[in-house]
Amino acid sequence: MSTSATTARAASSLRHLGPNWYAAVMGTAIVASAGAALPVHPPGLRGACEAVWALSATALAVLLVARAVHWARHSDQARRHLGDPAVAPFYGCAAMALLAVGGATLSVGSSVVGTDAAVTADAVLWVAGTVTGLAAAAGIPYLMVTRHRIEPGQASPVWLLPVVAPMVSAALGPALVPHLPAGQWRAAMVLACYGLFGMSLLATLLILPAVFARLIHHGPLPLALTPALFLVLGPLGQSTTAVGNLADAAQGALPAPYADAAAPFAVLYGAPVMGFALLWLALAAAMVLRAFRQGMGFAMTWWAFTFPVGTCVTGAAALSRHTGLHALTWLSVGLYALLATAWAVAAVRTAHGLVSGRLLAAPRPAPQPLPSVRVRTT
Repeated sequence: MSTSATTARAASSLRHLGPNWYAAVMGTAIVASAGAALPVHPPGLRGACEAVWALSATALAVLLVARAVHWARHSDQARRHLGDPAVAPFYGCAAMALLAVGGATLSVGSSVVGTDAAVTADAVLWVAGTVTGLAAAAGIPYLMVTRHRIEPGQASPVWLLPVVAPMVSAALGPALVPHLPAGQWRAAMVLACYGLFGMSLLATLLILPAVFARLIHHGPLPLALTPALFLVLGPLGQSTTAVGNLADAAQGALPAPYADAAAPFAVLYGAPVMGFALLWLALAAAMVLRAFRQGMGFAMTWWAFTFPVGTCVTGAAALSRHTGLHALTWLSVGLYALLATAWAVAAVRTAHGLVSGRLLAAPRPAPQPLPSVRVRTT
């Protein structure tokens, strides 16, 4: 087979490569950064986190190229994705993938590539991810209002994806503060991250009631979409992480009254939100077990078991850091064990689906009801 024919065949296989694939990059990167954030450091963990970080960085690079080819060769399908209310929210995953890999590069990859290179890579990815996230946070709701046709009862946890992206920026931006010039630059960065935190939090508070009302009035989600219930953990764990990291960055960046207030706010906000996150985790887990019993098979939605749980790991670790409570330390360790298990299962199943070609195949059309047949009687 000629080189041009091989290239054309590869490009054709990418026709149905949607923005939801960025969730796999996010879910991989959070395994590395959450492991680095744990209050305990068992032997071998650092090396494992470095390997996972390298995998996430490679996956991001490959996916960025693949998505560029998708837009160049299959622009009609890409525009169709933007017009589909079930797919368009996943464009928020692109921003979070950039941010997650950037954050993991600084927290984990710095020991591999060096501090200067890690800071530069994180700064570039943070800016790119933040700009992309702001575009998604404003653009996807705009499309939902003006272009998408959403029926009653179609509210979905995936609606959270675009508006959570700024919260990821707020959680990962503080790591760059010590590398900025003292004074105005650091203060501006901290306050900008608080602004991103508020933007995402208030948007989340608008969407969550609609999601819960949909569950109450219309029953469980379809089986393949049930893992998306774990997405609700994302803004909860990430906001707890954000206020904890911002409390650390505020010292020396903000004037005394505000810097002193940041740490108490981190605990007084984070503790109740983490409590609600654990409540939602129990509800979502029960719904997933129910879906398993009814025959739920693997789908890319299983990556929802990874990144949101990872944000709860970093949130619990931040609370442990600020309170010194051993219970929070063990909570973060337990959640990390859950994260690692979920990631391993999702990664293996995704690799198998890629090799078999099933995950890149065209979606199967919904079955049509058979036409009714009239029987004549005499």
